[in-house]
Amino acid sequence: MVSNKFFYAVIGSCIVIYIIGIFAIPLMDIDASQYASISREMLERDSFLQIFDQGQNYLDKPPLLFWLSAFSMHILGVYDWAYRLPSLFVLLGGIYATYQFAKMYYGDAIGKLSAMVLASSQAVFLISHDVRTDTMLMGWVMLSIWQLAVWFKHQRWANFVLAFIFIGCGLMTKGPIALMVPGLAFASHFLIQRNWKQFFRWEYIVGILIIGIILLPMCMGLYQQYDLQPGKLINGRPIESGLRFYFWTQSFGRYTGENFYHEMSHFTFLLENMFWSFLPWIFFFLPALFFAIKALIKQQLRITNEQEFITTGGFILTYLILARSQAQLPHYIFVVYPLASVITAKFLYDLFYLKKWVKWEKGLYYFHLFIWGLLWIAIIAITSLVFEEVSKIVPVMAIVGLGIFIWVAAKKTALIPTQLVMALMTSIGVNIFLSTTFYPNLLKFQMGNDAAKAIKEKRLNVKEINLYGIHNSNALHFYSKHIFPYKSNKLLFKPQDKVLTSKDSVAVFKYLFPSATLVHEGNQFAVSLLTIQFLNPATRGTETPKYVILDLDGKP
Repeated sequence: MVSNKFFYAVIGSCIVIYIIGIFAIPLMDIDASQYASISREMLERDSFLQIFDQGQNYLDKPPLLFWLSAFSMHILGVYDWAYRLPSLFVLLGGIYATYQFAKMYYGDAIGKLSAMVLASSQAVFLISHDVRTDTMLMGWVMLSIWQLAVWFKHQRWANFVLAFIFIGCGLMTKGPIALMVPGLAFASHFLIQRNWKQFFRWEYIVGILIIGIILLPMCMGLYQQYDLQPGKLINGRPIESGLRFYFWTQSFGRYTGENFYHEMSHFTFLLENMFWSFLPWIFFFLPALFFAIKALIKQQLRITNEQEFITTGGFILTYLILARSQAQLPHYIFVVYPLASVITAKFLYDLFYLKKWVKWEKGLYYFHLFIWGLLWIAIIAITSLVFEEVSKIVPVMAIVGLGIFIWVAAKKTALIPTQLVMALMTSIGVNIFLSTTFYPNLLKFQMGNDAAKAIKEKRLNVKEINLYGIHNSNALHFYSKHIFPYKSNKLLFKPQDKVLTSKDSVAVFKYLFPSATLVHEGNQFAVSLLTIQFLNPATRGTETPKYVILDLDGKP
């Protein structure tokens, strides 16, 4: 019922947007640029087991993202797109695994719908270019769940080995959550199925051995860097064991209070962020989850051998555990978006193709017409009002997009469900404008990549530049292919130095070095923390302090 032509058109359009993003959008501070900088530094130092960030010991994340990105940059060159490429491939693998998993349980149509829902979700569009560990993690986890499901069904060793290799890769990407998610998903499935024998299979020992072999290089590096040299300070705290930090503190320490981070710990935080990150599907997903739970209750909390609870159980249990953490960020829930996509796709199929929820269809249609219409109006406003340098043809094209959206909404084609077309064209259309217009212009206000560009264009010697009184941008280090030293005392500067500092410090340096000249001036804005004042060109100046590069002796 979902034609190959339509399916490939949707997936192909999403991939085009991913590719535009990795080439057109500079890396954002903090996470993406930090991981890119670590990968570049790893390549430069030729240190792959012991990891450093700007010359300092680094312990926050496992090394697989850094290893693969460093290898990519070794082959292709030190570019932001080369850093992103391995993560994009794993992400695409996760989308493919979502299709195959859903197809195995529900057929080809729901498999295609599942892949389209995931590929077109706002979260995936975002993490395809703002590459964090969650980009790879999503892919590894869904690949492991798919292969485990195939193994439990067909008992082929190849699927078993692949499943645990993918789990191991996930553990090497972001830690124990890569094992926790598939573990919770299948445990809940077998529990509801009353399939007790699956909890006690000797093959799991082989799986643990596979994971152990994969983790061995990382464990060796942690042992050498920390366990053999206890007391190193990370975030101001002494680390006695890198192995304990990885296997316990980084994940379980979020519940015991041992972890350094304490932020956004209220229970509904992740759900609140799903209202933007799982657009345009969130208001399909919520009733889908409700009906899935309701159906289970009607079946007295039991399912047959042909049914699956992997998706629903995996999503619910993972959410409950993550929501109790003392440290949460919006992207933490992305790891189970493939499962949410399958839940959503099944509901979409029942709603649009089987007409199972007819009384819901009209209400959802008008509700989504309003929500998606607002998104189109928002993108028209963004392209026409936020950045004055944007060509006038861009908002005209956005208006045309809105016109087509209204035409589709009014036509109500029977060939492809109207709401499905409306959702996909909104998500894909809005993100085309975001990736080609909004993000590239927004990132011009980020100090790191802007300063690196100025340093390259003005052919400044990076070894002569020091930082003072300004935030430490990882994008600056990555794009300049150099780690700039930070001086905390202005009296440490010498006349032959150049300094990158805030504009407020110019008077001080002019006093100390009367011959100092201005080499470059630019904006410094935390682009991940957008404000209404910044988006309004009339008030943007109050939100964008300036940074400068000064030549202290004024000589060329």
